[in-house]
Amino acid sequence: MKILPEISRTLSEYLLIPGLTTEDCTPENVDLGAPLVRHRVGEEPGIRIATPMVSAIMQAVSSPTLAVALAQVGGVSFIHQNQQIEDQAADVRAVKRHKAGFRSGEVTVAPTTPLGEVSRRLADTEQGVAVVTQSGEADGEFLGIISLDDFHLERHGAFETAGNRMRGRDGLVTAPATVSLSEANELIWQHHLDVLPVLEDGRLASLVLKRDYQAHKTYHRASVDGEKRLRVGAGINSRDFKDRIPALVEAGADVLCLDSSDGYSVYQARTVEFAREEYGDDVPVGAGNVVDGRAFRYLADAGAAFVKVGIGGGAICTTRAQKGIGRGQASALLDVVEARDAYAQETGVYVPLCCDGGLLNDSHMAMALAMGADFIMLGRYFARLDESPSRKLQIGGQWYKEYWGEGSRRAQNEARYGQRGQMVFEEGVDGYVPYAGSLYDNVERTRAKLTSTMISCGSTNLRDFHRDAVLVPVSAESFKQTGAEVQLRRPTVDSGE
Repeated sequence: MKILPEISRTLSEYLLIPGLTTEDCTPENVDLGAPLVRHRVGEEPGIRIATPMVSAIMQAVSSPTLAVALAQVGGVSFIHQNQQIEDQAADVRAVKRHKAGFRSGEVTVAPTTPLGEVSRRLADTEQGVAVVTQSGEADGEFLGIISLDDFHLERHGAFETAGNRMRGRDGLVTAPATVSLSEANELIWQHHLDVLPVLEDGRLASLVLKRDYQAHKTYHRASVDGEKRLRVGAGINSRDFKDRIPALVEAGADVLCLDSSDGYSVYQARTVEFAREEYGDDVPVGAGNVVDGRAFRYLADAGAAFVKVGIGGGAICTTRAQKGIGRGQASALLDVVEARDAYAQETGVYVPLCCDGGLLNDSHMAMALAMGADFIMLGRYFARLDESPSRKLQIGGQWYKEYWGEGSRRAQNEARYGQRGQMVFEEGVDGYVPYAGSLYDNVERTRAKLTSTMISCGSTNLRDFHRDAVLVPVSAESFKQTGAEVQLRRPTVDSGE
């Protein structure tokens, strides 16, 4: 037995000391961008996010709808793994269909395809236009396009064919595969188009839609891959990973993450090693969770793309109470940051850290980033929002959204917690969180707060923030001084985690 000579501390037990704010410290100059995956020191990471926020691997949080919204504002969502492999892969594909600029032809039909089937397939994939090819396959000879504006089932009949209602190639404005996005948008506006087919050797290479133009301008921080598709992550486990990982890779997942309350295990190492043996650096796999430097180094040596820090600190988690496992989030983070930096100096490889849990409000996010976290994983924060998949309901005149932990009986997450058959005890609870509105509004507000904090500390990017931040522990009396009761004029909603 060994007792560490420390008091386990939380993020709320620290404050930041202001630094020198220079004329360069303006909101326009602050860069919140962070590496998502491991990389050589001094080199750019394979994946970088403009907003250092990712969504938790939870049923009540990470749906395709939320994943799209979070990617649009510069973060990344991890689709939960507590579902059938094919269902999770379908969720990933649903996100990857959203592309910033150039889109693939998601729905391809033949000229003989009945309009009823065209209508059904467009509705199933939430697309507005279908591509018509000679063979009905995506790589077939391009014949034209057909959208819901080109026919009406009651007027034309469900058995009329697409070939009789499509807009044929000869009457369309098209572009070559060498066209840039700006050139494609210029053609759209010049010719009053809703859609511009991009062709290569008589076959469709991509589509550029007019409706994407404003979205591209609005979501200039969007997390996108090399093909301008929105990025999305997916959770995996250490049990069915040999089947789940290939399915998620085929579906287009950009990054994977092991979903476990305790990541310091040979099972996680084997899962990460399997992915690296099969796919090399093309399929990054994050690991965790951990609370000390030993566990970080073990997973980093195994090849983890990033490491999650935190056990038992989440609002919905009861692991500490049930098992006595965990560590204060600040203490855990400071220990692992030291190990991360030592690892980078020794090996030349930088492994990003994700702070997962213990984040009760936006100031805690700033504290975690100051302590050295590269990005933050949030559950409750996102569960409160319109885009989360849980029900919105009214209780006592106030609106709430349902929220439950993956360790709760409701989740029944056998792969995460290892309790097979009947659940003996819970490591999470099932409840409600106050409804907080739109993801877009809340993330923008959080970004503004983080930016303001960094300006006060004299930093314009997270790397400088890590290096220059000065923190001080606060006493219980300090809390009392700022905790005097004030009757507010009207209720307010804190957007923090």
